[in-house]
Amino acid sequence: MPLGGPLEIVHSPLRRTTETAGAVAAALAAETGFGVPSPLRPDPGFLEIGQGEWEGLPGAEVEASWGEVLAGWRRDPLTSWAPGGESVRDVDARVRPALARLLGRLGERGGGTTGMRSHVLGYGEPPSLDPWTILVGHDGVFKVTLLALMALPLERFWSFPFSLCGISVVEFRAGRPRLRAHNLTDHLAPFDDERAQAIEAERNRSGAF
Repeated sequence: MPLGGPLEIVHSPLRRTTETAGAVAAALAAETGFGVPSPLRPDPGFLEIGQGEWEGLPGAEVEASWGEVLAGWRRDPLTSWAPGGESVRDVDARVRPALARLLGRLGERGGGTTGMRSHVLGYGEPPSLDPWTILVGHDGVFKVTLLALMALPLERFWSFPFSLCGISVVEFRAGRPRLRAHNLTDHLAPFDDERAQAIEAERNRSGAF
């Protein structure tokens, strides 16, 4: 676990991710004793995949009008994508420079403990003094980002699912990335409980099954 707040919170410039990044910064400052909110830095390299003519349309409408293309996208996103939208290779071409900027800024802050820490978890190691960053983005661009970090081919695009507001942790040791945690959602349980209670209250009120 790192000591202190993140170096920065990098986020896609879209409104929903900007608002989420702001909420994360405020929560860290208020609840963890990190002090002032971490600086926010929008980076267009982490924008969600441009979906062209599919943008903003319900899934059922996309499937009805572009069924074969959509099936191709789900089967092999390197050969099929939204008309007028970005290919996975297009996204990869902008994610890599953005990722280099993020990692470069971390590298400038140094740290120095990572290479000496054990590669095996569970040995009661002390908190890390290395700098860390939070990235707030989108499902599709996170897939490409993780593939780039893990040096995996783009053909593995569908290998990593990302839940809405799920948390993944990539750690560097001796200059090598490793996926320490992926798609954690336990922190969302209180919201699920509230939703379940609201549904139950409405069912009791209406008498519905």
